[in-house]
This record gives sequence, structure tokens and C-alpha cells, in this order.
Amino acid sequence: MEKFRENAKRPFGLRDKIGYAAGDFANDLTFVIAAMFMMKFYTDVMGVSGALVGLVMMVAKVVDAFTDVAMGQIVDRSRYTAKGKFAPWIMRFAGPVAVASFLIFAPYFADKPMGFKIGWMFVTYILWGSVCYTGANIPYGSMASAVSDDPNERQQLSTWRNIGATIAQIIIAAILPMVVYVTDAQGHQVLDGNKLMIASGVCSVLAVLVYFVCYALSTERVIIENKEEDKKNVAELFKIIFTNRAFLGIIVSALILLLVQLTLSGMGNYVYPNYFNNSTFLSISNLVNCLVVLGLAVMIGKLVKIFGKKELASVGAIIGAVTLFIMYFIHTHNPLVYFILGAIAYVGLGIFALVCWAMIIDVIDDIEVHHNYRSDGTVYAVYSFARKLGQAGASGLTGLLLSITGYTAETAFDTGVVNGIYNVATLIPAIGMVLLSLSLIFFYPLSKKKVEENIEVLRKRRNG
Repeated sequence: MEKFRENAKRPFGLRDKIGYAAGDFANDLTFVIAAMFMMKFYTDVMGVSGALVGLVMMVAKVVDAFTDVAMGQIVDRSRYTAKGKFAPWIMRFAGPVAVASFLIFAPYFADKPMGFKIGWMFVTYILWGSVCYTGANIPYGSMASAVSDDPNERQQLSTWRNIGATIAQIIIAAILPMVVYVTDAQGHQVLDGNKLMIASGVCSVLAVLVYFVCYALSTERVIIENKEEDKKNVAELFKIIFTNRAFLGIIVSALILLLVQLTLSGMGNYVYPNYFNNSTFLSISNLVNCLVVLGLAVMIGKLVKIFGKKELASVGAIIGAVTLFIMYFIHTHNPLVYFILGAIAYVGLGIFALVCWAMIIDVIDDIEVHHNYRSDGTVYAVYSFARKLGQAGASGLTGLLLSITGYTAETAFDTGVVNGIYNVATLIPAIGMVLLSLSLIFFYPLSKKKVEENIEVLRKRRNG
């Protein structure tokens, strides 16, 4: 503990921001490739129906109900090392995350029986998402509370986290489509499974290197422990968490956000190559969406100070909803028009994405104010599990919507099918953004004023 206290004297600064950004950069090098390409890979390369892929991904998330909370409890009960108690876990799982991610994309099994392919998909997806990714992501997300207890510095960490994630998204969502899509004999843009496998391997190796940067540069300063006699069992802790309105509010809002964000991303893999027959615009769109987030990141800190996180996110959701409804009703055949409107809609998504990680720390503070108990690892784990439900729901929804439109490898370019793809890719996210705005405005209670009051209460407690 003495070595930890000595390291904790280092002032908060750019080193911490870069280190924390590196953590989500590494996370998203495996997460985004799975979120963006897994459905497309298994429908087009492996020949599995979209509905079945979505179902497998949803069922796999049941496991996360146990692994996320278990990892949160492990982190909360870990002993402090010189680097703290969160950062060491990130490095312990860096290698396993990379290997498990690479195993998901196995085009050499395309000729195997359907049962084998489904089994391989299920096992590798659970190994990556429910075990290895959880082992790195839960301590990483929980670590923000330990890096600083200053609300402005925490917002900076949330912003830089999104910068790191955006860099990964540029690599995968903007660059990879230009690499992994090829033109077949009929002139159609199709996914090349072998190229995707190689790309996944490169991203996995890079993820390990970037995890090390996160470990090396991040400094934990705030000791987060409860007295031995005050520690709760899981049932008691869940009772505290799930009776907190702020926690329930951020859970509902995050679920809706992910359903919208990942449905847009997942359907984009079909709208541009199939409806517009233009995978180049897919790369351009993904790149511009990433640049939108980076542009917002420059100003989000000042905007949060002026307006508050809840208030900004609510306005962003309304902007996104209006734009997506416009996209649905005009039903454009011009990829440039679709791309421009999509970028405007992404402004709404990007605002909430930039502040949501700081919002969960606000929620943890609110729980401590009301119950005089803090459990960053477990609270973040439950939040992470809820987000994974959103991710799984988006995968299941995308698969279901594709099946409803009649999409298969054989009908992928039929007029009725691609028009159906366009409709669901705009209308469903538009409805989702309306629900997100309502959730933030009427359910989530932590306004700017309330967050500032909670911070003052906790400062007085810790100082006296």
C-alpha cells in the first residue's frame, strides 16, 4: 500500500487521459469488429440465417448476467498493488481477449455441417464476450473512479475514453470495409471471409499492445474500499442498486442508445453494399461518424460545465430522432444524401456516447449519497451487463429485421428486400431516439444541479 500511495501522488494530467483513452481503444479493437462484421460474416460467408445469428448472440448474453457481476465482485474485493486494484486485471486478460476475438472469424469452417458452425459461433462468442472481454472491461470501466474524484477530470476521462474508442472505430469501421469487401462476378460488393480473418488477427495483436499502454500510463489515486464490517453480499448490494432511480434511469437510457447505435451500424453493412451497391460510402460514412465524435469531444467538456450531461444528451436524442424520421420519409436513392443526414443523426448519438461514462460515475456517487456505500466494480459490472443486453438486443433485432425483409445470401440484392432494409434501417432507430429522449427527460433524475449537490455532500463526508 505504501508503494501505491507514493505512485498516487502523481498529479492528474495528459498521461492519465492518454492512458485511459488507450484502454477503450484496445477494447474496441475487438468489440467493434464483432459488432460490425459478425452478423455479416455468418450470414454471407458461413451461410447461417440472420435470425439464428441474432438469437445465438442474444442467448450468449445470459451468461454475462453471471460473469459480469462475478468480475465486478472480484475487482471490488481485490487487494491493492503498487498499480492499484483495477489496472492489473486489464493486463491479465489482454492476451486472452485477443486470442478469443480472432477465433470468432473462421472462414475455413464454411463447408462444415450447420450444427458445427453454430456451435463454433456460440462457443467462441461466449469465450470472447462473456469471459475474456468481461475480464478486461469491468476493471477498466471501474478504474475511472479511482483515477480522480474531481467531476471535471472524470468528464475528461469519459471524453478521452470516447476518443480512444473512436480511433479504433476509424480503423475498423472506416478502413476495414475497403479491405474486406470485394466485387464478385456479378458486380456486387461481397464480404471476403479470409481477408476479414486476417484483419481480425491484426486488430487482436494491436489490442494487446494498446492495453499495455493503458496499464503503463494510468494512475489510480483514490482508494475505493469499504470497511470489512460494512461489506455487503450480492443480494444486499443488488437491493441497493436496483432501488436507485438514477441507476435504473441510466440503464434504460443506455439500453435504448445501444439498440439504436448498433442497429444503425449493423444495418449500415446492408444498406450501403446492398441497397446502394456502394461499400465505399460505408467506409466514408463510418469515418465521418468517427470525426463527428472527435469534433464533439473538443467542446463537450465546456458544454457539460454550462448545461449538464443529462440536458445535453436529451437535446442530442431529439436531434437524432428528427433526422432519422426525415431519412425514412424521403427514402432517398442517393447515397450522398443518406450519408449527410446520417452524419447529422450521429451528432445526437455522439453527445450521449461522450457523456454516458461520466454519467455512470454520477450514478455511483448518487448511490453512495443515499446509502453511504460504494461498490464501483459491481455497479459498473451490472451497468456493463445491461449494455451487453442492449448489444445482444441490437444483434437479435438486426437479425430479425433482416429475416422479415426476406434477406438471404440468394435474395441479397432483390429490389423488395433492399427497400425493406432501407425502411427498417431508418424507422426503427428513429423510434428508438424518441424513446431515448423521453427516458432522459422524464426518468433519469441527475440534472446538473443534482450532480453538483451530490459531489458537495461526498466531499464533506470524506473531509470530516
